[in-house]
Amino acid sequence: MGFALLGKKVGMTRVYTDKGVSLPVTVIQCGPCVVTQVRTQENDGFGAVQIGFEDVEARNSTIPMIGHDFKAGTAPKRHHREFRVDAKDAVEYQPGQALTVEKLAGTLYVDVIGTSKGKGFAGVMKRWHFKGLFASHGTERKHRSPGSIGSLCSNRGFGGGLKKGKKMAGHMGDERVTARSLDVVQIIPDKNLLLVKGTVPGGKNGLVEIRPAVRLYKSKANKVKAAAK
Repeated sequence: MGFALLGKKVGMTRVYTDKGVSLPVTVIQCGPCVVTQVRTQENDGFGAVQIGFEDVEARNSTIPMIGHDFKAGTAPKRHHREFRVDAKDAVEYQPGQALTVEKLAGTLYVDVIGTSKGKGFAGVMKRWHFKGLFASHGTERKHRSPGSIGSLCSNRGFGGGLKKGKKMAGHMGDERVTARSLDVVQIIPDKNLLLVKGTVPGGKNGLVEIRPAVRLYKSKANKVKAAAK
């Protein structure tokens, strides 16, 4: 796996291409991040890099985390994440090293990982897009109910409980979501801003993780190959 950066979803705006086409984009404050720990094959059995993002007052952190960041020569950080790297690539990172959005220069597509907006307890029509029951005679105040669930609770080889994964009402949203292969529209290094086209999970000021795209459709993969030539 390649490197990753932490950032914050700022909001949406629009930019214009050289041909005058308006593109809706999401603005992400991407870094700056600081390397807080480097794991090596000799010491930990695997190669990994831990990064910290966003300064936090010491009174809002903990003694262990303050000491952990102090060893890397940086102020306490609010967020920490770790990503795997090959053992030969781990030597490129040093504790205290700054990682900025400039590290994404030349990258055409990125994956953005975040936590989706929480919607609370939702019924099956909102959560799973069920069509509901008939709105005709005989249906009394149960139009938005899920219908029968007993077909998977019989003793005909299915056991006595519901099948796992049965779509029912429950907690909607507030899940880890990965938006894959978003187009990188523009990078503004002096302000640590990354403009991408596509859906970015979460609300404003939500924490997101940005990495070069790890899986591309054939059309996008061909563009990457053409740009590399």
